[in-house]
Amino acid sequence: MKPLYIFIFVIFLSSCNDKGDAHKGLSSNEIKQEINTNLDAWHHAAANANFEAYFNLMTNDGIFIGTDATENWKNDAFKAFCKPYFDKGKAWSFTPIERHVYLSEDKTIAWFDELLDTQMKICRGSGVMKQEGNTWKVAHYVLSIAIPNDNVNQVTEIKKEFDSILVAKLLQK
Repeated sequence: MKPLYIFIFVIFLSSCNDKGDAHKGLSSNEIKQEINTNLDAWHHAAANANFEAYFNLMTNDGIFIGTDATENWKNDAFKAFCKPYFDKGKAWSFTPIERHVYLSEDKTIAWFDELLDTQMKICRGSGVMKQEGNTWKVAHYVLSIAIPNDNVNQVTEIKKEFDSILVAKLLQK
């Protein structure tokens, strides 16, 4: 009888074990669909200036790297920067045009790249997502303005002075 109790106890403990393993029973396509849904919701929350929904879809230690070379935001600093925009009801609107999602072999980490239609025209976003609890969240996001190769020389000329000053400042650290 004792082995039966041990067996039931082990089954009970394993059923209570919630380490964010809900994805393990899902196919890669199902997980990718969850990730796509959450990324779409994340962008939608920004477009609707929904601060709570937006930051609830980022990990607590999340990073957002913006288009400006000085924008490397840890979550708390990014929240402080964004709050006034969200409070005014005007954040930003990024509409995905194309997205590719990839999963680690053990399905615990995902990375993605996407093309976005934005107020800055086409941008590229890329990032890393991980599961917290049962929710896939943005852990690291990089936003960049897509510049056609034919225009790189013009853009380089426009930003030359700013970049030179920033490089000198960063090298002094």
